[in-house]
Amino acid sequence: MDYSKTLKLPKTDFPMRGNLPTREPEMQAWWEENKIYEKVQARTGGRPKFILHDGPPYANGDIHIGHALNKVLKDFIVRSKSMSGFDAPYVPGWDTHGLPIEHAIIKNEKIDRHKVGIVEFRERCADYAYKYVDKQRDQFKRLGVRGDWKNPYITLKPEYEARQIKIFGEMAKKGYIYKGLKAVYWSPSSETALAEAEIEYKDKRSASIYVAFPVIQSNGTLAEGDKVVIWTTTPWTIPANLAIAIHPELEYSLVKVGEDKFLVASGLLENVAKTIGWEGYEVTATYKGAELEGVVCRHPFYDRTSPLLPGEHVTLDAGTGCVHTAPGHGEDDFYLGQKYGLDVLCPVDGKGVMTKEAPGFEGVFYEDANKLVTEKLREAGALLHLGFITHSYPHDWRSKQPIIFRATEQWFASIDGFREQMLKAIKEVKWMPHWGEQRLHNMIADRGDWCISRQRVWGVPIPIFYCLDCNEPLITDDTINHISELFRREGSSVWFAKEADELVPEGTSCLHCSGKHFRKETDIMDVWFDSGSSHEAVLREREELAWPADLYLEGSDQYRGWFNSSLSTAVAVYGQAPYKAVLSHGFTLDGEGRKMSKSLGNVIVPQKIMDQLGADILRLWVASVDYQADVRISDGILKQIAEAYRKIRNTFRFLLGNLEGFDPKTDRVPYEQLDELDRYMAMKNQKVIQKVRKAYEEYQFHTVYNTIHNFCSIELSSFYLDISKDRLYADAEKSLRRRSAQTVMYDILLDLVRLVAPIIPHTADEVWKYIPGTEVESVQLTDMPDVDAKQIDEALEAKWDRLVEIRDEVNKALEEARREKTIGQALAASVAIYPGEAVEKTLKEAEERLKELFITSHVALHPSSESAPEHAVQLEGLAVVVTPAEGEKCERCWVITPEVGHDEAHPTLCTRCATVVKQEVNA
Repeated sequence: MDYSKTLKLPKTDFPMRGNLPTREPEMQAWWEENKIYEKVQARTGGRPKFILHDGPPYANGDIHIGHALNKVLKDFIVRSKSMSGFDAPYVPGWDTHGLPIEHAIIKNEKIDRHKVGIVEFRERCADYAYKYVDKQRDQFKRLGVRGDWKNPYITLKPEYEARQIKIFGEMAKKGYIYKGLKAVYWSPSSETALAEAEIEYKDKRSASIYVAFPVIQSNGTLAEGDKVVIWTTTPWTIPANLAIAIHPELEYSLVKVGEDKFLVASGLLENVAKTIGWEGYEVTATYKGAELEGVVCRHPFYDRTSPLLPGEHVTLDAGTGCVHTAPGHGEDDFYLGQKYGLDVLCPVDGKGVMTKEAPGFEGVFYEDANKLVTEKLREAGALLHLGFITHSYPHDWRSKQPIIFRATEQWFASIDGFREQMLKAIKEVKWMPHWGEQRLHNMIADRGDWCISRQRVWGVPIPIFYCLDCNEPLITDDTINHISELFRREGSSVWFAKEADELVPEGTSCLHCSGKHFRKETDIMDVWFDSGSSHEAVLREREELAWPADLYLEGSDQYRGWFNSSLSTAVAVYGQAPYKAVLSHGFTLDGEGRKMSKSLGNVIVPQKIMDQLGADILRLWVASVDYQADVRISDGILKQIAEAYRKIRNTFRFLLGNLEGFDPKTDRVPYEQLDELDRYMAMKNQKVIQKVRKAYEEYQFHTVYNTIHNFCSIELSSFYLDISKDRLYADAEKSLRRRSAQTVMYDILLDLVRLVAPIIPHTADEVWKYIPGTEVESVQLTDMPDVDAKQIDEALEAKWDRLVEIRDEVNKALEEARREKTIGQALAASVAIYPGEAVEKTLKEAEERLKELFITSHVALHPSSESAPEHAVQLEGLAVVVTPAEGEKCERCWVITPEVGHDEAHPTLCTRCATVVKQEVNA
């Protein structure tokens, strides 16, 4: 007789290999066809809301690994919340206005934006944006991210723009919006003003010049002919110089060098002298900065004056302590000029080209003017030193080109108007990590007014009219409401398609002069105003959402970006933050901790990972990392993750295989009748549920990953499933011991699949379809398992934890016996145990199941009073002797025992197997 056919070996159609690149798209198509997202929302309707508001990625190009990290983290949260008692809708969004799209249209379609009609140009920009919205949507869906993909929010949609206009109008009504002439960040490469959030700092090589300004008017301190020394790294701004700033409290030295006398700050004198090469200089006088006010210098090559003015911004960090001041080209310079009534001279146009206000340099690009200005200073005898330095310098974060400071009229949001409210609101938000609070606080505390106007066409227009008679701006509730509704009906391009008189509400007149005719503002809003209005345009627009959001989750760069602009608009209008909590993640690096770049060849592309390994592997990587810091990814790391996935999948497969023929409705064993080992594992399962659910609540996904991976690979595969094989395979099919194990394995499988569903949803739903007794079509339509307190038995846990420790020790002796060829597999062994007093009681209580625990054919437990033989293996708390087991090998269960052959009808079987076979035959 072939006794192997009487064994209950694992049997399941669940595939061993995941083949995720093929199966996942099939699963996603099934989700869509069966409207799983909609069914989840219908099931959870009426529960407390949990709103994770999606920060919009920019619709330009394929997604990168940072996008994948961000979107998968959000999906973990939304999925886990919807399975934990919440209604958690997810509305994805896209940011679609701004310079990159304009640049792409100009470059790819060879269009001159100044020659193409604005409306046509905007249509092409919209088409481009929608193309990448569709492309990125498919890529995010391929990641397994669940959401309302049919109805995302998109910043160029009319309903979004209409709400954005309302936000602008409310801020204007409160007096926070104003137009002013200021020195702002200006990008010559993009021909527009920029906000602080659009600036990044990179190293730049610049000229470093020291220039002498001759004194032409004394106040009783310096004499005519003395020279004040300034230092600058922007020679091109010298034509715009109108003053020199000195700190009133600093000490300044008048230094004689040959026949000339020069003024520098005493604290910088030694460094200046060394740099310029003043040898044998003599200090002839010293002055407090305040004493020098009233001294007037002459510009080095123009016929105009440059007075010395007290300025608190002057420091001894670098330079000479006498600061070249051009009010048109620096923030501190501008404010100093305003205080002392200086003109705002800005002889550079929007393209960075010098104008006729800089005689001798007209038509020259500002960077090229550096050399020409330096030569002019040399000719005038004013250049004391020319060198070069590499320093951190602000760049346009889109074009990556250097920016300049340029005084222009711009629209601003007055941060001072609501700064204190923002600082208060920050304290009321939960920040994760906690340092995020201080980071944003410092940014808001130090932030200047927000320049919200841009000199471009692809964006939301600033909805302001100007009276043609008196040139005063017009912005009222009527105009805002009218434009908002107009945009909702026709989109914001109507602003460019129609004349101002067609756009103003009928009967509108100027509030200042009663004029009836108007022109319209041509600037558009900063794109950060676009995305920063999403809390209004999305959370208050969509019925299924709520304001404020429970959570914003983005990369740590968004403290200066979306977290910041969203806070600004929300506090300005509503007096509170638009989010209850903010969670930030780090950046993605390669396996060696380097930033990814095409030049290094270390870029990891999400699509490639999904094509080769599958989205669930990428998602499992996201779960495995401490994402609040920078995270590493490489082929080697992904290989390790794939191995961890295999362990989890194989655990599912083993559990499914051993549930073949098990009906949970009829075959369950009541908890009180469960085998002690099964109760121990049931309790371990409860501890896993407890730990994993807490980790989900705290967004500690690496804890979820580690807990589940360890449970599958260590406590289940290497322990429980291993030692349960004998009764699962060899005991009678309906025996209490076998049904007991199946009951607990069924519960563990059901719980594990639900616990991992937010992390690896494709695999979870695949497993779900094979679990007997499941009544819903998808694991996504279930809740997380709750902890069953009655299954928590601390005494039982302590006992079996100790037995597991002893098992680990005995396994060391078995492994040594295998190495020495004393035995082959563990079932060939007989183990003699000589326990110490500390473990004797534990072993004695479990004596009858020790051979099951060690998976050996025989175990002899000696009393602690008996000394172990000299050749025994000395272990922690006990000594062990391993010898070959005596008897014959049972053909069915492979246990070696003298009992084999006791049943004449089955001479190759042990007593247990012979009994089972008879029962099976007679059943």
